[in-house]
Amino acid sequence: MARVHTGPIGRRKANAAGAPKAESGGQAELLKYYRDMLLIRRFEERAGQLYGMGLIGGFCHLYIGQEAIAVGVQAAQKPGDQVITGYREHGHMLACGMDPKAVMAELTGRASGSSHGKGGSMHMFSTKAGFYGGHGIVGAQVSLGTGLALANRYRDDGKVAFTYFGDGAANQGQVYESFNMAELWSLPVVYVIENNQYAMGTAIERSSAETRLHMRGASFKIPGEEVDGMDVLAVKAAAEKAAAHARTGKGPYILEMKTYRYRGHSMSDPAKYRTREEVDEVKKTRDPIEHVEELLARHGWADETALKAIDAEVKRIVADAAEFARTSPEPDPSELYTDVYTEASVGLSA
Repeated sequence: MARVHTGPIGRRKANAAGAPKAESGGQAELLKYYRDMLLIRRFEERAGQLYGMGLIGGFCHLYIGQEAIAVGVQAAQKPGDQVITGYREHGHMLACGMDPKAVMAELTGRASGSSHGKGGSMHMFSTKAGFYGGHGIVGAQVSLGTGLALANRYRDDGKVAFTYFGDGAANQGQVYESFNMAELWSLPVVYVIENNQYAMGTAIERSSAETRLHMRGASFKIPGEEVDGMDVLAVKAAAEKAAAHARTGKGPYILEMKTYRYRGHSMSDPAKYRTREEVDEVKKTRDPIEHVEELLARHGWADETALKAIDAEVKRIVADAAEFARTSPEPDPSELYTDVYTEASVGLSA
């Protein structure tokens, strides 16, 4: 019998008082999450505009709708922890603290970009920010993130590698090879599955025999849990629990973040595999930014004027980044052969 997609992630669960389940954090914390998520959304909206103007070439995968995951997980990290993800990575880079100007300039292929204009949307990197890519091959970053965790274990430095991948990548073979190695060697890695329900354009029920992705590590004895990926506080709490598990020598942990992307898989995807009504329902009932707005208003911590001021500040930052990206010079042709290999600092002995 054919499987039928059951729709988006549903309405936010409430407790007996009618308030969302994850309600914690002080005023400063919530305001920071609000600003950080809003920066990602406004940045992505402007990136979409620049793509439409022809200033961004190649592929461009926007993070709109999924902002709570990158921001919530980042809030649970400690200095020195690493982040690695796939090609929908603009939001992760901003959450890591990378300069919006450098990220936007990379999108437009400018020399001042984070990868000197050579990586574009899908291949950015910053060891200073603890961000190890941006990878275009589906699922490839899972093995690399496991390698980061192996290095952490070898050095015994207390760091955790937060390794992101999506529901589509969850069916790749290298994911399970990585799971096996990570558990066998008790590696400090948190696997964050951003389940936005559709991968590239196929509903998860049609592509995965087991749709409870947090259970994919069960045969390797890796614990996992499902998390409301549209609630930044729920994400942070789950990430803290998972990081503590990994950091204290107990091995890997899987977090399945149930989320939803508002745009198509990429800018070239019209997303005809789902209805406009479905998307609008999620925006109306599950939006991660509006959820924090509601919490701030409920506690009397920010009124409409204060929130508009934050939005205006964020828009200025994004506008400056877009102008910087538009006017910065492109890489010199002489740079074509640089950054291909890392030059050894010492010679090899015979």
